[in-house]
Amino acid sequence: MLGLFRENVKIALGSIRTQLLRTILTVLIIAIGITALVAILTLVSAFENTLSKDFASMGSNTFFINQYENSTRRNGGEREKINPTITYTDAKAFKEIFNYPFTHTSVSFTATSTAEVKFETEKTDPEASVLGVDEYFMPNSGLKIVKGRNFTRFDIENNSYVCVLGSDFEKKLLKDINPIDKTISIRGAKFKVIGILEEKGSTFGNSQDMRVMIPIQVARTLFTAPNINYTTSVMVEKKELLSNAVDNAMIAMRKVRKLSPIEDANFSVSRSDDLINKILGITQYLGLSAWFIGIITIFGSSIALMNIMLVSVTERTREIGVRKALGAKKSTIAIQFFMETLVIGQLGGLLGIILGILIGYGIAVLIEFEFVIPWLAIIAAFVVSFIVAIVSGSYPAVKAAKLDPIEALRYE
Repeated sequence: MLGLFRENVKIALGSIRTQLLRTILTVLIIAIGITALVAILTLVSAFENTLSKDFASMGSNTFFINQYENSTRRNGGEREKINPTITYTDAKAFKEIFNYPFTHTSVSFTATSTAEVKFETEKTDPEASVLGVDEYFMPNSGLKIVKGRNFTRFDIENNSYVCVLGSDFEKKLLKDINPIDKTISIRGAKFKVIGILEEKGSTFGNSQDMRVMIPIQVARTLFTAPNINYTTSVMVEKKELLSNAVDNAMIAMRKVRKLSPIEDANFSVSRSDDLINKILGITQYLGLSAWFIGIITIFGSSIALMNIMLVSVTERTREIGVRKALGAKKSTIAIQFFMETLVIGQLGGLLGIILGILIGYGIAVLIEFEFVIPWLAIIAAFVVSFIVAIVSGSYPAVKAAKLDPIEALRYE
């Protein structure tokens, strides 16, 4: 059986070599459809992996008090509802009222995203972000200290002029020295470096490593602006308590906002995993579009492959007659042509997989997505190319097997 299979493959490859140009064109047609499918699925995988990596550090047991829901505000036939910002008074009152067990509440805000940070004679471009935070900001945000320490309650309550820096500052500003206990300057204020964060990389082109964290009250003193929206995050130590903690947070924030039981909430409570799931839900449409584009192209490839095999059957009618006259069975003839179709289909699939992964990888690197090997796309491509070969090769193989040997020998 194995010997017969090898013989059929050898005959198929010999036949392909005699019709090289036609075979190459057919392989390319199949490869185009597979390339489109694999490239889009590769990008979808890279996008999902990037999101998972960016949000996983926050954990699924964290939720946030926001001004609005994660979705955009409606601007259709309804009147747009404008919620008041989460002020510092709101955030502080919530933190005092909300005392659910096994939770840590953090209040923070972005003071500026265009700060110039100085160290001795060195300074950064005005591209650094300054965040006012408390002692729970780091664990709630999934940030890790690789050098030094986090803020303590003493630092926050006594408005100490200390800071924690993103990893890029160690490379660009505090070069070749131990940054801990060094003094940097922001807007003329001196801060002692107490910690360096683990490298986070970029999210959609925005660096997460050019951030300076300082105590929240110090930040409020140095940076003043109207309508500052404060971020309130809550981390629940036990995941099974998350839903109850969210319900209690809703009640606490309604008390802070002095809402009656019949009034709609003018804020939102969102879980970190809800945001991930909403965004990942969008990628399903990208996957469907990949299959739609791929199927249309592959349908054309199937017709092209079937045509080339029908032409091959016609051109080799006399050869088929000779084989039958020498005792070849119908199944042997059918398997021979079917094997040729499978070889061409798999060559097209293999070329499409290679091109698709290369294109997907190139685009992923260009837009700074986290590339992963798209095993699902590879398996899907092999399955699709196999199905294409079966569908396209069945009719020509049956037609070749049914040829009358006497009529085939007369064919010129």
